[in-house]
Amino acid sequence: MQAKPVKIINLSNNPLPEYATAGSSGMDIRAFIEAPIVLQPMQRALIPTGIMIELYDNVEAQIRPRSGLAIKQGLTCLNTPGTIDADYRGEIKVIMINLSEEPQTIQSGDRIAQMVIQQVEKISWQLVEQIETTDRGAGGFGSTGKN
Repeated sequence: MQAKPVKIINLSNNPLPEYATAGSSGMDIRAFIEAPIVLQPMQRALIPTGIMIELYDNVEAQIRPRSGLAIKQGLTCLNTPGTIDADYRGEIKVIMINLSEEPQTIQSGDRIAQMVIQQVEKISWQLVEQIETTDRGAGGFGSTGKN
């Protein structure tokens, strides 16, 4: 299947985001910073990427953590998944947090997150007096059982 092109500006010296394998859902995105950033335990920072994109209607870009970075270094993304709306034209930045017990350093060019492009379903509201019932009903927050 032919990939649909999306316009991108790359202000960094990093390669464009790309899929690591043919089956990858997300493209790695990299830090674009003037100097290394050291995150202390539980500290967070907004990390620029140097990229801006022009998405087409009815899609969004989701910014998600990289699993290897999370398990090996305790670095992950906050506000996950972060949503980049189709009409946003600014630089993509990633909110990173260090959940480890040791300081962690982010270097320019480090792969810090992954970006997934998703279709977005647009809806309209229909105001009603009643909605259909289900077996679950109003149960939430663990109501479906432990297993």
